[in-house]
Amino acid sequence: MASEALVVIDMQNDFCPGGALAVTGGDEIVPLVNDMIRNTEHVVLTQDWHPAGHSSFASSHPGSKPFEAIAMSYGDQTLWPDHCIQGSLGADFHSGLAWAKAELVVRKGFRTAIDSYSAFFENDHETPTGLAGYLKERGIGTITLVGLATDFCVAYSALDAVKHGFATTVRIDACRGIDLDGSVETMVDRMRQAGVKLV
Repeated sequence: MASEALVVIDMQNDFCPGGALAVTGGDEIVPLVNDMIRNTEHVVLTQDWHPAGHSSFASSHPGSKPFEAIAMSYGDQTLWPDHCIQGSLGADFHSGLAWAKAELVVRKGFRTAIDSYSAFFENDHETPTGLAGYLKERGIGTITLVGLATDFCVAYSALDAVKHGFATTVRIDACRGIDLDGSVETMVDRMRQAGVKLV
């Protein structure tokens, strides 16, 4: 049994150029990610999957603007433009992504009251997605993370993967970041200090 998995984070239209929460160069990594998918036996994808009116949307908080932070019951929450709404074109995987091989698609952020950056936990750091159990039951102990965005969903997934005891690598060349006020550098440092291998 191969003990390694590739976890592709949020390669969705809304995070690519032209999308509601576009990450600069988000579509540039598609060929590299496809190459990695082809060369990895076990592939898991995550998909941001918000109901309309999600609490992380600035539009749900009158007078607030995207990228402002507000206090929620589970801690500080960055407010986002409406994005990756369930069933929308923006929530679909990028059309160039060769994702059919994926054994599992983990949908996150579908609870209206709480956002979810990590592939492993919602933003309360308590509600699990079930991914850790899935990987462990299949004997997978090593994971490589790629996708969007480096400083949010990729980084929080990597930090949680280490907490769960996975040997964790992030392929920085196969990620792109949003970079709010230097957040890419901050989160890269946090990953490095936590023991994530950055290549």
